[in-house]
Amino acid sequence: MIVFDLSCSEGHRFEGWFGSSDDYADQKAKGLLACPACGSVEVAKAPMAPSVPAKGSMRELSGGDVTQLATGEMPTEVKKALATLAKAQAKALENSTWVGDQFAEKAREMHYGEADEGPIHGRATRDEAEDMLAEGIAVAPLIMPVAPPDELN
Repeated sequence: MIVFDLSCSEGHRFEGWFGSSDDYADQKAKGLLACPACGSVEVAKAPMAPSVPAKGSMRELSGGDVTQLATGEMPTEVKKALATLAKAQAKALENSTWVGDQFAEKAREMHYGEADEGPIHGRATRDEAEDMLAEGIAVAPLIMPVAPPDELN
């Protein structure tokens, strides 16, 4: 995983977690990145700046282990949390069918009774998701990025 500091056109800063730099570029190109504070899709990598804690030293804030901070390693607690999220999502996707970029089309077919209902997952742009929600089609983003079945996730 790669963590990028991101910012939107309104000046909000937030983190984005990606499998690779290419994943970031692909999601940005498809309009899938949005600011969690204001919803702006005008998102870019934020200029890098040193992180200065408000109180205490980095050693105090890290529980005494600055090795992880210096090497960029992910803290054990974060790794465990991500593993738990990944397992929960994998379990949810076990009985779901990958429909790729046809997600919006397939979801509409099921919603309007043109196809049998069933759990699906795939890709949709932010605009497609907003349109489906406006039509009353229940959709939700996945917690973590998912690669197509034929690609390594």
